[in-house]
Amino acid sequence: MGGFVSETTPVRPTGRRRLVAVCTAGILSLGAFALGTGAQAAEPGTHSFTHPKTAAPQLPHLTVPKTGKAAKTPKASGVTQVATPAPHRYDVDSDNYDDQLFRIGNTLYNSLAHENAEIGATSEQFVDLLTPGDLDGVPGPEVLATTSAGQLQMFAPGNLTYGPSWAGNGWGVYNKLVAVDDLTGDGRADIVARDYSGGLFLYQGTGNGSAPFKAKVSIGAGWAQYDQLTGPGDIDGDGISDLVARDASGTLWLYRGTGSATKPFAGRTEIGTGWGQYNQLIGLGNGDTGSAHLWARAVDGSLYLYTPNGKGGFAARQSNGTGFNVDLIAGSGSIPYWGKKQLIGETPNGTLYFYATLDNGTFTPRVAGPNGGWAGDFQMTYANALTNSGLPSFLDRWEGVLYNVSDADYAQISTGWGGYNLVVGPGDLSGDGKGDLLGRDSSGKLYVFRGYGDGLRLAGRQLVGSGWNAYNAIVGAGDFSGDGRADIVARDASGTLYLYKGTGNAAKPFAAKVTIGTGWGQYTQLASPGDMDGDGRADLLAVNSAGTAYRYSATGTGQFKARVSIGSGWNAYKKLY
Repeated sequence: MGGFVSETTPVRPTGRRRLVAVCTAGILSLGAFALGTGAQAAEPGTHSFTHPKTAAPQLPHLTVPKTGKAAKTPKASGVTQVATPAPHRYDVDSDNYDDQLFRIGNTLYNSLAHENAEIGATSEQFVDLLTPGDLDGVPGPEVLATTSAGQLQMFAPGNLTYGPSWAGNGWGVYNKLVAVDDLTGDGRADIVARDYSGGLFLYQGTGNGSAPFKAKVSIGAGWAQYDQLTGPGDIDGDGISDLVARDASGTLWLYRGTGSATKPFAGRTEIGTGWGQYNQLIGLGNGDTGSAHLWARAVDGSLYLYTPNGKGGFAARQSNGTGFNVDLIAGSGSIPYWGKKQLIGETPNGTLYFYATLDNGTFTPRVAGPNGGWAGDFQMTYANALTNSGLPSFLDRWEGVLYNVSDADYAQISTGWGGYNLVVGPGDLSGDGKGDLLGRDSSGKLYVFRGYGDGLRLAGRQLVGSGWNAYNAIVGAGDFSGDGRADIVARDASGTLYLYKGTGNAAKPFAAKVTIGTGWGQYTQLASPGDMDGDGRADLLAVNSAGTAYRYSATGTGQFKARVSIGSGWNAYKKLY
């Protein structure tokens, strides 16, 4: 094919009807998904693609009533009380009880007195949320939010849908931030940050709202082994907040706070096993007793509360809520998942059916438009987000032109796509927080096209390598391997499936392939809808010739758990996106 042309100004097809963006706010309860009945020809823009207003999502419910003040949890044996326990991290209504912040789509909610209060929607979907406590020296908590471009923003709770009071760049080098209260004894809230190599860094709070953190201090290595990392507060009763970490085997480890800025955590101590049953561990900080509170969320959305047992571990869990299959809870321990959490199935006559994941391993009921809405020679891609909205981008290639349908009213992105037989949008491959595309040409060469974050432009192609025509399926929608970077999987003609881990480097976006397993040739369709089970990792959907669909949940180690059937009838689709 000829040279690739990148357009800096989008072009909309003349005389074509406008296509409305696929807006998935309130995605947990979908309304009608309409496709216009226009011409059945392949020419783009002759029919519409709209997502009307949706019903309000089903909100979670806390079931344990508040309790009165209780005696402080006894100190673990041999532990000396050295500090005053940290105050509540997030008491926004000043009733002396902990509140909680969570996100569904791009809408934020507070859980106040066990009632959910909607804060509002943001145009940019935050990647992660932290409630660290008071950072600016003015009474009242702050909220920290990370963006897809790697910016850390600070808000007063009531200003979350407005501009931040402070923002800092360069935080995209970390795959996890954790609120840990005051670790150093200066009375100011701190946070820790883990980078992709497993290095852990301390950011001491300053109490200054215009510069809330001191320069980072390296405090250790080897933290990449943990798939959950969170700060529940003071577990051992010494007045200093602690850290807990879960490894891939489901073992939970305690890192006791020391009060030292150079070595804020002691060596790890095993708390217990069996914690792999939860898809999220959520550190709440100290409760009204002055001791730690840890939430654990099961795949079905059930929430359990763990409090200290006075021996450096936790007492038996208490049922604490239901329906907590929300996209993000502040303080969650996993690497946050951001981007595509949807799937489209296309029938032979061009009808598109839309599914959204429910964070419990299943989908919402499908919704569809009139038959034949997309019949014709369309070459579609449902890419991980190309904009900071967090929503997937529905792309169409027609006569060598790539169009953005869902983000930009059928805007032309660029030309020169006639020679590509496969286009995949797995997410950010270059490490800049902006979604990218992969294109494979007829000779088997694979190229990466870096996005600009606006869904309208792509940089010139960069060669990944040759020989990619050995694969009959290449799939990606975020992080399969558990490090927070976008990956892909590829299946060859023998049915062997390989993992290509993302590196975050556009010049060499993938590490050497690693064999996942054989026998994948039994499936007629492979797709990834993103994170299905709420653990922060992208999952796979595989459909066999009988039409049974199976979910393969990522383990976080570069492999997948045993398959789970999610239903039959999926052979009605000629393509899954």
